[in-house]
This record gives sequence, structure tokens and C-alpha cells, in this order.
Amino acid sequence: MSSIHRTTEPTQESVKRQVYSPIEAYWDAFQEWRKRETLRTELCRLTERELADIGITRGEIDYVESWPRKFGQ
Repeated sequence: MSSIHRTTEPTQESVKRQVYSPIEAYWDAFQEWRKRETLRTELCRLTERELADIGITRGEIDYVESWPRKFGQ
């Protein structure tokens, strides 16, 4: 039985992930916050009837806006 062993060079993407700076973490968090704020703004602009059509009430907007964060999406 023979086995073939070879080494692979790290790709630029894997090197980048290894050197993940605090600035990048801050930037990613900022971008996520902006997405949530945009979603919240769009939901607040809907009428009561439009909100009912998608199955939420005005009181649930903050919960719905935070849902991707709570469930890791």
C-alpha cells in the first residue's frame, strides 16, 4: 500500500485569517451594526398593516432586528 504525502502552501486567505487584527474585528462589528440599523429603520417605516403582513408588530421590531445576532447568522 502506498500513500502520497504532499505539503500545501498556505493561501493568502488563510494567512489573512491568521493575522486578524483588532481593527478588522472592530470594522466587522461596525458593519454588522450598520446592517441592523438599516433593517430597523426599514421596519420602522412600514405601516401597521405592512408589519402585520410579515407577521410582526411594532413592539417586536427590536427583537426581529437583533435576531441574526442571537442565532449566529
